[in-house]
Amino acid sequence: MVFIQGVEAPLYLPGVTPVEQDIYNRKRNSPTPFHYASMEALLFELRTRAAIVASARALGRSGAVFEIFDLSRCNERYWSRTYNGGFELRPGVSPSAAIEDIFINGRYYAFECATAIIIILYKAVLDTIGREAFDRSFGRLYLYSWNHDADLKLITSKGKGEAFPGDVQYFKNPQVDPRKMQYQGENVIVMPEGGYFGHGIGVTSAADIVSKLNRHRIPFATQGAFLLDEATYPDFDYLLSLAGGTAGQNQNEGAGASGQTWGMAPPGPYPVRARIGSRGFLFS
Repeated sequence: MVFIQGVEAPLYLPGVTPVEQDIYNRKRNSPTPFHYASMEALLFELRTRAAIVASARALGRSGAVFEIFDLSRCNERYWSRTYNGGFELRPGVSPSAAIEDIFINGRYYAFECATAIIIILYKAVLDTIGREAFDRSFGRLYLYSWNHDADLKLITSKGKGEAFPGDVQYFKNPQVDPRKMQYQGENVIVMPEGGYFGHGIGVTSAADIVSKLNRHRIPFATQGAFLLDEATYPDFDYLLSLAGGTAGQNQNEGAGASGQTWGMAPPGPYPVRARIGSRGFLFS
């Protein structure tokens, strides 16, 4: 269920796209209550989630390819490749222009799947809050695995058994062949049609991802790859504040929570929240 200032939200929302309405319907039909401080906060989350989905599709079309850190590459006009295979924003380069270049000139880029997820999230935030706010907030970009600017404020919700389009999830391969560590898992974006986007594999089903990972296990492996019961997403309320929004922060119990405690509190017991560095965690 979805509530705005303690009142159940309407069945249909004004001016939303089909993807946004689909995400909203899934949250309304969830057994988890989602509480928002305002309609603005709800609509902003839906727009950002839809932008994450669109950014995943755009990366898939960009020409950027999967590669291990040792063989990563980037457009040196915008990025400096670091010793470990990461990409550091060049001095004087606009952060928004550098992110957009990955999607425009993807043929110059190669990186692994965790970096791809962060790139997708940055592009979605850029498309949602605009260039001025993005450049002001993300001025020192460094792309390497899960490294990300603190202003992205990623939150991980564990043990809910549900995820929504725009969430990040992870397929783990616990008995991976140590000679092929690039197959130890797959970071993915949850897509509206029920599948997942993975960098280098495109949009496909959970069964297909598991099958691909299982081909790269140790001999006589007994445990197959599986989807972790957790979902990661940006702090939508904080991003709204970067864009100049006035909705404050929400108090939600499930995926989509801000990880903080402003606004109207939901009924029932509270989840446990924690933060490690710039990533927050939400436990039932």
